[in-house]
Amino acid sequence: MNSLDKFTPYALAALRLVTAYLFFTHGTDKVFGVPHLFGAQPLDSLFGIAGIMEVIGGALMILGLFTRPVAFILSGQMAVAYFHVHATADTFLFPILNQGEPPVLYTFIFLLIVFAGPGAWALDNRKK
Repeated sequence: MNSLDKFTPYALAALRLVTAYLFFTHGTDKVFGVPHLFGAQPLDSLFGIAGIMEVIGGALMILGLFTRPVAFILSGQMAVAYFHVHATADTFLFPILNQGEPPVLYTFIFLLIVFAGPGAWALDNRKK
């Protein structure tokens, strides 16, 4: 299986790009109402602030720019989302019951990117 190691930067980049795109669209829904699921939220609300973070953070992650610090911030945002919005005393250990699976996955995907880096195809990789 060591022959697969050479593809690790590309697999990590694909994970970063897909995750960032999905995250970005969560933000565009909250900020601009597109695509319409919840609709635009007031920008001075918790959901509005989260949407701004998702749009800016998602865009930076797509570009692979400031990837590690942005991933750290977004990982924290998703941890807060889980504990503040989804988890209750009764469902804390059961994200399937509180619809908290996406925030938990985002938390740990972004945390992986903090430690593993952006992978291939990132502006962070350009020579200085």
